[in-house]
Amino acid sequence: MTAQVTRPTLLAFLRRLGLTSAEPPGVDALTRLHRAFVERVPYETIEIQLNRPTAVDAGASLARILNGRGGYCFHLNGAFGLVLRALGYHVTRHLGGVQTTARSPEVINRHHLALTVRDLPGSTDIWLVDAGLGDGLHSPLPLRAGSYRQGPFTFALTPSTIAPGGWRLALDPRGSLHAMNFDPAPARMADFAERHHHLSTSPGSGFVRTFSAQRTDAHGWDTLRALTLSRTEEITKKTVLDRRTDWLAALADVFGLTLSPADAEALWRKVNAQHEAHLATHARATHAARNAPTGPPTR
Repeated sequence: MTAQVTRPTLLAFLRRLGLTSAEPPGVDALTRLHRAFVERVPYETIEIQLNRPTAVDAGASLARILNGRGGYCFHLNGAFGLVLRALGYHVTRHLGGVQTTARSPEVINRHHLALTVRDLPGSTDIWLVDAGLGDGLHSPLPLRAGSYRQGPFTFALTPSTIAPGGWRLALDPRGSLHAMNFDPAPARMADFAERHHHLSTSPGSGFVRTFSAQRTDAHGWDTLRALTLSRTEEITKKTVLDRRTDWLAALADVFGLTLSPADAEALWRKVNAQHEAHLATHARATHAARNAPTGPPTR
């Protein structure tokens, strides 16, 4: 981490999180920072949707967050790691990869940036810090094998079987991902540049195909995917926001995201097209299931 964070920038970041002052590094202080970050800085793909791919640079990501926006894992964990270092934490970046379903292969393909923090006063643990999973952790976790409850969700840490010395985080099954593995070796932001470009621009990327915004709090997850707003606690409740005013109000009230009139219009058109495509796909699948053969062929 070579970029420097000035004291005015650091204080502005703390205000962005609703915190009044910097605390010395510690487990409790790190937990407060992590919780405030995931509650107030959304996981979102607005710039990708508006065909304005951003840099992977952590300083640029921090500036965008201070301007009221969020990002996805490279932006969020990149900026968070930069700030934690400025606050005196010993932070390491790691190459990671996500497993989308239980049947997907486990990989470390640089599609995810994970952070660890070590040498906290009063703790012999290394801590997993991850504000970049969307519907993921509310608090940091000590890197010890076991099951961890956070609000209504359960996570599990085990040594990685694909990266000796690394770790695997199993995510709650109500989330959008199955698990995340990360390598123990230190990584640089430049190590993620090629993957970031692919995820930001490839027509096959989920970030390009569908708009999403997510946030985590002590009681659950909020997700806005195209026109569908979901709140997940013990169960998931979904609402289709098919009126422009309702959709923009949710974007602002739930995720803290406000747009210029031009950006709002462009994004509104996109999410409507994505919702219609989703409905058409669902209708085709339903039709195929209803017309599928139910028994052995007859002569």
